[in-house]
Amino acid sequence: MSQSHQQPALSKCPGCEEPPVAGDLFCGACGYDLSAVPARPDDRPTMAITVPPAAPAAEAVRWPVAEETDSSDVPAPVVRPADVPGTDSGGRPLTGPDTPDAESGRGAASPSGPVRTGGPDAAAARVRHDDRADPGGAEASGDFALAAPDPRAPEHTASLAAAPAPGAKVCVACRSGRVDADGYCENCGHAQPRERDHMEQELDAVAAVSDRGLRHHRNEDSFAVSSTALPDGSPAVVAIVCDGVSSASRPDEASAAAASAANEALLESLPRGTHPQQAMHEAIVAASEAVNALAREPAGAREHDAHRHQNAPACTLVGAIMAGGLLIVGWVGDSRVYWVPEDRTQPTARLTEDDSWAAQMVAAGLMNEAEAYADERAHAITGWLGADAYELEPHTAAFKPDRPGLVVVCTDGLWNYAESGEEMAAAVPADAQRQPLHAARALVGHALDGGGHDNVTVALLPFAVRPQGAGSACDTV
Repeated sequence: MSQSHQQPALSKCPGCEEPPVAGDLFCGACGYDLSAVPARPDDRPTMAITVPPAAPAAEAVRWPVAEETDSSDVPAPVVRPADVPGTDSGGRPLTGPDTPDAESGRGAASPSGPVRTGGPDAAAARVRHDDRADPGGAEASGDFALAAPDPRAPEHTASLAAAPAPGAKVCVACRSGRVDADGYCENCGHAQPRERDHMEQELDAVAAVSDRGLRHHRNEDSFAVSSTALPDGSPAVVAIVCDGVSSASRPDEASAAAASAANEALLESLPRGTHPQQAMHEAIVAASEAVNALAREPAGAREHDAHRHQNAPACTLVGAIMAGGLLIVGWVGDSRVYWVPEDRTQPTARLTEDDSWAAQMVAAGLMNEAEAYADERAHAITGWLGADAYELEPHTAAFKPDRPGLVVVCTDGLWNYAESGEEMAAAVPADAQRQPLHAARALVGHALDGGGHDNVTVALLPFAVRPQGAGSACDTV
């Protein structure tokens, strides 16, 4: 979790009334800024408005029957002030019989005439709040001005629906208000989903999905997927997945910078003929340099993060390359790569080893895997990309699969809910080879159904076996 400054204790979010998670700066449900809770507005006194006795009429007014309420429980308008004649507090008619108001229709309707309350012409009879014949009449007579229209009323919503300019972003909550530059609706104030809250991308041979999850107020994961060609014209497919370290400053920027830098390095080196395993090593080094550069930015450049403890931005990285019949993986941190064969009767495999406290305990023989990962220190990472990393040690491995299968590249937001190879294979849909994007969405859903405590990112690369050549020094999976 990111460190946070002191803030008022709240039992409910002022924006959506959901109970906030202790220590969060923003509401996980609506994005409300919990660090700046507005003061409770002063109560406005309720003022009784007395209606003066109406002038005697030749015959009784026939009041219309109220219509049913709509699906939003907003009562339909029953009668408008302009639909029947009336008098002011001095007993004078509001509009003389000889001077009908063309807009409101006052003076043109007889008390015994029908009252229009709906139908196709209802829009033409909208209530106006500034249509007195005498602009100074209200002040002179002592009448109270009508209140602002209810924003939930159909007329108000219809008028706002046409307000956004063509191509402008419309609020996902009220479906009518414009969204300002800060990501909030100008009509209802609802925080809008940010671009990184949920991201998807699909190419011919790879698909990836990233989601904020259910507990974090932002998505600190990032990914990059791409394809290129080797010098011999054969295809090469790339997937990079990065997970920002929440205890560091600007983890979302670190993961985005690392994913972009690693992807660009691979797209430059693979077409030149660099061996994929060497290219992966160089890509991780390039990603590390990109994250290190964030720490060298001037302190004043991040004034909005002044409340945070300023330490170096950091993230983890895991990547996979399919090229020339080989599967190359590389990583730093605790994100993982799994191999799931198309024939589910064949064994699955985890192709990476975590840079974490739990993995070190298991490797040293001090704990078994179940004991180590049950410890609260299990997910403390021992390797990452960032200026404060002890020493950069990129891990790379090459495999030559002898059967078709699926390569799963993911952050711990997914594998926390499918840790072993068998559990991951059970979570992967059966048609993942043919529909990788659908399968990636299903895996993200699996993590959300399990609790969604962390950001979730997964990339899937269907692997098709090429005709076997001469012997290879690479591992076989």
